[in-house]
Amino acid sequence: MATVLIAALSPAGHAGPLLAVAEDLVCRGNRVTVMTGATHTAAIRVLGARPHPLPADADPDASQRAARAGVDALNRAVIRPFLRSMAAQSTELDRALATERYDAVLADHGFFGVLPLLLGDRPDGPPVLLYTTTPLMLSRRVLSGTAQRATDRMLKSLGAGPLPVPLLDAGLLAQRLIVPTVESFEYPRSDLPDTVRFVGLVRPRPARRFTAPSWWPLLSAERPVVHVTQGTVDNRDLTRLVGPTIAALADEDVTVVVSTGGRDVNAIGLPLPANTHAAEYIPHDRLLPRVDVVVTNGGYGAVQHALSAGVPCVVAGGTGDRPEVAARVAWSGAGIDLGTATPTAAAVQDAVRRVRTEAGFLQNARRLEAAFARRDGVAEIAALLDEVIAERAIATAGPPSRRKSSSGLRGCAGGPGERLRS
Repeated sequence: MATVLIAALSPAGHAGPLLAVAEDLVCRGNRVTVMTGATHTAAIRVLGARPHPLPADADPDASQRAARAGVDALNRAVIRPFLRSMAAQSTELDRALATERYDAVLADHGFFGVLPLLLGDRPDGPPVLLYTTTPLMLSRRVLSGTAQRATDRMLKSLGAGPLPVPLLDAGLLAQRLIVPTVESFEYPRSDLPDTVRFVGLVRPRPARRFTAPSWWPLLSAERPVVHVTQGTVDNRDLTRLVGPTIAALADEDVTVVVSTGGRDVNAIGLPLPANTHAAEYIPHDRLLPRVDVVVTNGGYGAVQHALSAGVPCVVAGGTGDRPEVAARVAWSGAGIDLGTATPTAAAVQDAVRRVRTEAGFLQNARRLEAAFARRDGVAEIAALLDEVIAERAIATAGPPSRRKSSSGLRGCAGGPGERLRS
């Protein structure tokens, strides 16, 4: 049995995948502690893991992220609020590591409180694996000197040295940098560090409680289905993408399904045409098998889920890491990059028509679906934990561990491994 500490920010795109990993590790017989926002405490206990709730100052509010596009917005999004939470997160990590000996730490890449641990001289400390919730942006100096200097000042105040790499390359300081996609959705690179591991999609825990809306049977008809969403973070202003998409498709022979990402559907702010239906949230595992095209603002997780289901995408990514996601969709041939976060209705209409009628988009989405189907991200992460734990045992010249490995047991009934096969 391995003892693993998982640290994650609380937004769904960060915590959700790592909660699926936690569930799998528990099912394999491991002892797991999950450090994240207090809103997840009950769910963590249901998984059989032990919660370590973060205080408010250690759990940045993702809704504060800049909604404007460009490098300056990305710099502001990193400095405010993620770097400001670093000290409080580091304190919580120190507290956890002081009270129990962990075999490994698995942290969300945006959980910057792990940086002092990566930079510290702790030969007997646990190995650290980082899980990225964004596309690889290694060696791309998209953050300004201001962000880097702010990081180094914070690290100095915590007794750590400056980062020897750009902030977005900090994952290279970990024993493994986990990328939850397939190689064919990433640009080929000859300089990819050997600590980077592609694991395929880390599928979220399946929806166990879902009440289908009254219009759900319409999605089984012959009419094509287009799903539009602005995700759960960049959804304050639904006129940026949801509004233009509704207008673009009002007279098309399609059924439109709008997800507001948790916001009241009245926030859409315009009457819904007869072919359009809306809900605050619809589980992807229930919806995507019925969808023909996804129109999205380019959230990394949402695009991965769509492509893993063989659904081509129209992407309007203009903020944060979303232009990187959109560029990969276009590069892979599995969809269209609209090149802006605020497309016109005409641009959306043209893109959806092209994706529906030009066979290449669907063919490439199906190709990626097949690549994702060959991988089990949750199981591969368990194997990576075994790797680093074994490597640490050898490095410290200790005898081989007699503990069961984190992947040595089959998933328990109803666990992620079994569900993926069903």
